[in-house]
Amino acid sequence: MLPSGAPRWRRRKDDRPGEIVAAALAVFAERGFAAARLDDIAARAGVSKGALYLYFETKQDLFRAVVEEAVAPNLEAVRAAAESFEGEFAALIRFLMPNLTRIVGETSIGSVAKMVIAESRNFPELARVWYDDLVSKALAMVSGLIARAQERGEVRPGDPRVYALGLISPFLMAVIWRETFVPVGAPPFDLAALAHQHVETALGGMLERRP
Repeated sequence: MLPSGAPRWRRRKDDRPGEIVAAALAVFAERGFAAARLDDIAARAGVSKGALYLYFETKQDLFRAVVEEAVAPNLEAVRAAAESFEGEFAALIRFLMPNLTRIVGETSIGSVAKMVIAESRNFPELARVWYDDLVSKALAMVSGLIARAQERGEVRPGDPRVYALGLISPFLMAVIWRETFVPVGAPPFDLAALAHQHVETALGGMLERRP
């Protein structure tokens, strides 16, 4: 029986880091890195600033945690799905790219990516974390899939990394468009339609012609 006046529930201590990371993701997406304050993140997470410092010493530490815990798992899920996919390369890409697009559309990844691009000159550590934990791994994943497809004779000869960059780049451009120009009145692109059209166009140039 709870004593009179006692709270009906208490936040479990183990939940706090995750709540702080989720709050940091939201604040970074809304305000950018330079303008984000630890006070705001603590308030969004429902903890004191002192409690936040128990888990994260700096904003840079928080950003790394956001990438590692809130963003990178999405890429890992896609990688695992791609590794277990059974079928030809064309079918795999038609499965993979719409799923990446869906993740970008349903999460704050796009806002954080724009923040990294905009603020990396003043905070180069943001670009380093984003590259190490996301960009390099995504490029390596797609390059590896292309290289294996070339070994099977499905994809034309060429640098797999260049092919991979060509597949990924339009989605980055669409994110920049959505986060930069749509708020000031530019018409948005349908990301799902973009994914479908771009994949078919890219495959037309990549696939070996078979008798």
